[in-house]
Formats: sequence, C-alpha cells, structure tokens
Amino acid sequence: MERWKGRVALVTGASVGIGAAVARALVQQGMRVVGCARSVEKIEKLAAECQSAGYSGTLIPYKCDLSNEEEILSMFSAIKTQHKGVDVCINNAGLAHNEPLLSGKTEGWRNMIDVNVLALSICTREAYKSMKERNVDDGHIININSMGGHRMVPSADEHFYCATKYAVTALTEGIRQELREANTHIRATCISPGIVETEFAFRHHNSDPEKAASVYESIKIGDVQMRPVEQVS
Repeated sequence: MERWKGRVALVTGASVGIGAAVARALVQQGMRVVGCARSVEKIEKLAAECQSAGYSGTLIPYKCDLSNEEEILSMFSAIKTQHKGVDVCINNAGLAHNEPLLSGKTEGWRNMIDVNVLALSICTREAYKSMKERNVDDGHIININSMGGHRMVPSADEHFYCATKYAVTALTEGIRQELREANTHIRATCISPGIVETEFAFRHHNSDPEKAASVYESIKIGDVQMRPVEQVS
C-alpha cells in the first residue's frame, strides 16, 4: 500500500457496511478517500473516528444521489477541482427491492438498474477519464459485485437484483477487455462476496425485519454455503 499513500480513492456507498469498512481501511493506509452516499452524517462520523484514531489519510464525505447522473458528474468535477482526480474507484453502492419478475413494480426495477448498473458504469467512465487526463497508468477500478452475479438465488425477491449483478460481472469483463485494448496498466477487479452481515438485508426486507434477521442467522448456524469469487486483471 506504500505507493497509494496520498493518492485519491472514491468509495461509493461509504456510509455503512462494506463501503464504510473499505473507506476506513484506505484512510488507515494513508489515502485521501472521498466517501459518497445519499446521506453523509454517518460518513462524517466515520471521518471524525479516523481522525481521532490518528490515521494518516483523510476521509472526505460527499453527498451524492447515484441514481442521478448530474450529481455524479458534479461530484467528479468537485474531486477534480479539490483533489486533482481519482486514482482508485471502488464501485460499492448497491441496493435491492422486493420486486419479483412477474409481479414487481417498474419503479423498483428502474432504481436497481440506476444504482447497481448505470451509476457503476458512469463512475467507471469518469474515473478512467480522470486517470487518462493526468497520465495515471496505475489506477484501479474495483467493482463490488455479489455471488448473485454468478448464480440465480432461488427467491423471487432477489431475481431482478441478481440480474443487475450479472450485469456487473459482464461489465467488469468488458472493462477489462477495453483497458487491454487501450494498452494501459489501469486494472479492473470484480469482488463477489456471499452474504455479509451489514444493513443490506434490513434495507432490502424493510417491511419484514424477521426475514432480514433470518438471513444473517442462517450464516451463523451454517445453513448458507457460499464462496466469494474474485476476478482480477
């Protein structure tokens, strides 16, 4: 991590869960981390904790609705003005709605596509553009995918979500091929965790807290067997 000290990382969905943990770890390693989310109160609290802990990096909270392209572009413009640009882009933000394929609402499907697919693609494009403008040839684009991006979960509530994660698998491979064609050393990585104990299930099953809790209970008693998948180029 020595070469990344002082460099700039963007972490989307940095307020809770995996995003918050990644942001903290990068700040601890000396990076300047722009952590974005729709609400920044938790990121501000995390930034204060990192400062109190004496971490050598800094965490910069940024409010951004990733379902709105204008807000994403505004964020990248602000990063360019204040921090020169992005060296590492971690596309972590993602969400799920209980909207089955045969009875789901279009609004929920669209929101999943906007955040899980389009925002990831826009952030990737803008991060790459930022790297090329500054002749950064060692940058890294990391997509936090899901095991649901490699096999379909046998639950109607998850099917459309899985479809968006299959898209992330395909997009990462596409990015890898385009980076290779561009003859660059910028890398693309796809990390696919299994179930992780975060707020995700409680947000996903917000109308059924017992169902959300049962998801994590199944991990503890060993009912769920999943292995993370990682693809690196």
